[in-house]
Amino acid sequence: MAWQLTEDLETFLTAAGGFLRARPAASTVILTAAELLQAKGAAAYGDATPLFGWLAEPEGTVAAAFLHTPPYPVVLTDMTGAAAAGLAAALAGRGRQAPGVNAMPGPGAAFAAAWQEHTGQPARTAIRMRLYALDTLLPPDPPPPGQARVATAADRDLLLAWLDAFRDEAQPPGPDESERVVNDGIGWGGLVLWEHESRPVSLAGRHKAAAGQARVGPVYTPPELRGRGFGGAATIAVTRAALDDGADGVVLFTDLANPTSNTLYQRLGYRRISDWAVLRFTAPGH
Repeated sequence: MAWQLTEDLETFLTAAGGFLRARPAASTVILTAAELLQAKGAAAYGDATPLFGWLAEPEGTVAAAFLHTPPYPVVLTDMTGAAAAGLAAALAGRGRQAPGVNAMPGPGAAFAAAWQEHTGQPARTAIRMRLYALDTLLPPDPPPPGQARVATAADRDLLLAWLDAFRDEAQPPGPDESERVVNDGIGWGGLVLWEHESRPVSLAGRHKAAAGQARVGPVYTPPELRGRGFGGAATIAVTRAALDDGADGVVLFTDLANPTSNTLYQRLGYRRISDWAVLRFTAPGH
């Protein structure tokens, strides 16, 4: 088996699209990124050229796939450690620069070890995550006070401030994408605010459905407003909005270091699918 690499998105989707769509929850990051690239072009994530690839079995079937949209980490599907190590060798061999890898723990560790072997760059764990998929939506009873509404351009400053706070608190170091998320979300109605006593108290966003799966995120409640059910209510509202828009399923990622959110989403009807980790590469000797 050999990795097939391309900078052409349509070539990638023709070869690996069926493989990705057959496992839409586990492939949510790659599928969502591919849809954004289709809609906005190769510069959707920045000026650097995206790279895609798939691992073909001898009979032609696809066994694994990856996507890299700089300046973000390389994203892997589930694959063997040997396949991940081979991919790292192939990318390093063509001089590809990557800040890290986003993958399930086994493939991610194998990729990182091979990357260090070929580039001298060690890896550190930036964040450990858990992927959940909606089973049966279980709204809290009774619900917290307030109501949901779709965020508009009038909320832009608040949304940017909250997403910056969310990024500082909950996300691994990386590009600041608050402005892009806000602009995109306002543009198509993907951001929902939960309001109580005529003021926003929590935010939940979602990505457009890809292969029938919508992904919830980000979810943020200011620290002084937590513990009142507002974040769960916003999550319920945005999940319902995704289903009402025709999504077959809904998924989300949590930070494994945050037991509150992991407990909350299970209580709302989400079930564990798999664990993930973002590993960041550092300069040799660090």
